[in-house]
Amino acid sequence: MARQSWLDETTGAPMIDQYARRLTSFLDSVADGEVDDDELKAQEERVTALMREIEPLLDDALHAKITQLLCELTAYDAMQMLYMVNAQRPKTKFQG
Repeated sequence: MARQSWLDETTGAPMIDQYARRLTSFLDSVADGEVDDDELKAQEERVTALMREIEPLLDDALHAKITQLLCELTAYDAMQMLYMVNAQRPKTKFQG
């Protein structure tokens, strides 16, 4: 498998979100427009399995950097979600 860059070569923007949207597990889960408890649990299990597999392979310095990356990526995803929710809100106030 060829290495996929984490960043767009032209813009420097993160590509992980775009890669995640192509995952079969993601596409299957969102196909009906909802994510149920079982789908969320299955995703959590995939994440924790990969963490268990990869964590022991890292030296302390790399482990610290990847931990920071995962935290920053999680914060970025949450901020994007909140940004999109706010962007969808009506811009006018109800006057009734």
